[in-house]
Amino acid sequence: MTRPVLSIAFSVADSRRAALDRAVSEIADVVYLPDLDPAARADALRRTTVLLSWNTAKELRPGEAQLLVAARLIQFMTAGVDFIPMDELPHGVAIANNGGAYAEPMAEHALAMAFAAAKRLPVEQAAMARGEFNQSNQNRMLAGGVCGILGFGGVGIALARLARCIGMQVHAVNRRGRTDEAIDWIGTPGELDSLLAASDVLVISTPLTRATTGLIDAAALGRMKTDAILVNLARGEIIDEAALYQHLHDHPGFTACIDAWWVEPVRHGAFRMDHPLLDLPNVIASPHNSAQAGDRDVGLRRALANCRRALLGETPRHLITAEERVI
Repeated sequence: MTRPVLSIAFSVADSRRAALDRAVSEIADVVYLPDLDPAARADALRRTTVLLSWNTAKELRPGEAQLLVAARLIQFMTAGVDFIPMDELPHGVAIANNGGAYAEPMAEHALAMAFAAAKRLPVEQAAMARGEFNQSNQNRMLAGGVCGILGFGGVGIALARLARCIGMQVHAVNRRGRTDEAIDWIGTPGELDSLLAASDVLVISTPLTRATTGLIDAAALGRMKTDAILVNLARGEIIDEAALYQHLHDHPGFTACIDAWWVEPVRHGAFRMDHPLLDLPNVIASPHNSAQAGDRDVGLRRALANCRRALLGETPRHLITAEERVI
């Protein structure tokens, strides 16, 4: 019987190949496409059972995606795949993102940003640089407040566990309105208004889809507490940039902690914004680096675990829905 084939679309250092091969070698052959000439690549793609890729638009050559006639799964290394042209991939092949691959460092990053906002660290450091020593200015406790999480996947679950440890209640929204996690409240997207109104800290960790594009608009921001802390780890486009700028300008007690931006180098080839958000004192910024911590290989191991499921004929996790294939 012909063995399944796992094809790796990106370059892998020799130091990491042994570990990668050990992960699947007993059940499948591993092929590294960058090592092959065009004819061998075409043959490997026709035999591929699972393709592992960072970005097929950059790693596959014109016409190669259509050679995946035997593929069961295209597995991506990233959780966010909205920047990958899904319409170029075979429609009959399942596609999975790497949901929750970097959940733990991202959850820590969200909590760090929320703490920095609640404790006024950037604001008071700037004041001290001006010679001010505002020892009596009030800051805030997160304990006893509500951590709202929009998108309760791997990142949301990791964040909920941290938030509970510091004494916060956890409210969340996911598509099912259900979870096995021990949290205080969960609803469906139709109950978003309840999440917005209750949250002292609102963390966005939902995928970018047609349904979530522009979801946090002026009306949604207006339903939040005037001193809420908004943390975006997901995609800039989920928030209306102009509405956020105006809301921050009009509500100085409201803080936006932005890790995910509207135009970023990886997805768009540049970094820019249409409004001077970084000039506002109630903005805390990071360069979408919330995943850049901890074990560098954890994402690869989690992607390979999903590849194994497909290679063994099991149902993979984190499958992309039809809605998520079209933004």
